[in-house]
Amino acid sequence: MSTSENGELVCVTGGSGCIGSWLVHLLLRRGYSVHATVQNLKDDKETKHLEDLEGADTRLRLFQIDLLHYYSIVPAVTGCAGVFHLASPCIVDAVEDPERDLLDPAIKGTLNVLTAAKEAGVQRVVVTSSISAMIPNPHWPANVVRNEECWTDIDYCKSKGLWYSVSKTLAEKAAWEFSKEKGLDVVVINPGTVMGPLIPPRINASMKMLLQLLEGCSETFEDVFIGIVHFKDVALAHILVYENKSATGRHFCAESISRYSDYAAKVAELYPQYKVPRSIEDTQPDLVRAKDGAKKLMDLGMKFIPMEEIIKDAVEDLKRKGYISEPL
Repeated sequence: MSTSENGELVCVTGGSGCIGSWLVHLLLRRGYSVHATVQNLKDDKETKHLEDLEGADTRLRLFQIDLLHYYSIVPAVTGCAGVFHLASPCIVDAVEDPERDLLDPAIKGTLNVLTAAKEAGVQRVVVTSSISAMIPNPHWPANVVRNEECWTDIDYCKSKGLWYSVSKTLAEKAAWEFSKEKGLDVVVINPGTVMGPLIPPRINASMKMLLQLLEGCSETFEDVFIGIVHFKDVALAHILVYENKSATGRHFCAESISRYSDYAAKVAELYPQYKVPRSIEDTQPDLVRAKDGAKKLMDLGMKFIPMEEIIKDAVEDLKRKGYISEPL
């Protein structure tokens, strides 16, 4: 991938999050100038880790936005050649009000960002979707590897209270509809379960899942798991599809398609000193394993960090940050 020699200006919404921070970090390293958005400019937990990044003092500017207020977004995208839209609420547990807490910010927020980008003359928008917009889909044919043509079954998700999956699916569909109607160049990344070293001081849902596993949780996450991927690789994938104008459509992003039981077994093998259940039930017999599930990204030159290394990077970072300690 090339570097941005001329300091091309791009916007990253949700810049303070776990993926967003990695993306801002790598964009700055490649010579880009970045407008990163946060929810609260006065919250050091959102801003300090970004301001401490190499290159931030001269090429990073932070903006406070509210996804539901269009005019708060406009200054952040003005003058930008590209936009990376990551900002979206991530609540995977039970939600009190799905429409208020998840659906409105995800769907209306996406449309507000895309509208502002279109009005500002932005050339390309990379939208961060999720595997939660690909699975669960109980109607996908058995023995067929999941790919970018697989979409989450909205009715199934609603029946099981999987509102995060509903929000990501409807937001991505809204982005594609907008792109088609308004002629905006949109490309999408669908990351798997994202983990690795944390740049922000807060932990994300995927790292919390790993933490719970190390503490003995035997939940199988069959409806929301299809493989893991390193924070760095997700950020690199965003830059890859932004810089390669031949990249179109959705891009599944994980080091492989694997089952949750595979991942749990690998964590148990690498960290036997923790309380990881030694045998987690395989509740995903219809999920066909594949080493090249992310073929579209691999064809663009992506080389993924393997599962073992991702887990080690994530666990060692949890130790360093004090989330877990070495058992006595």
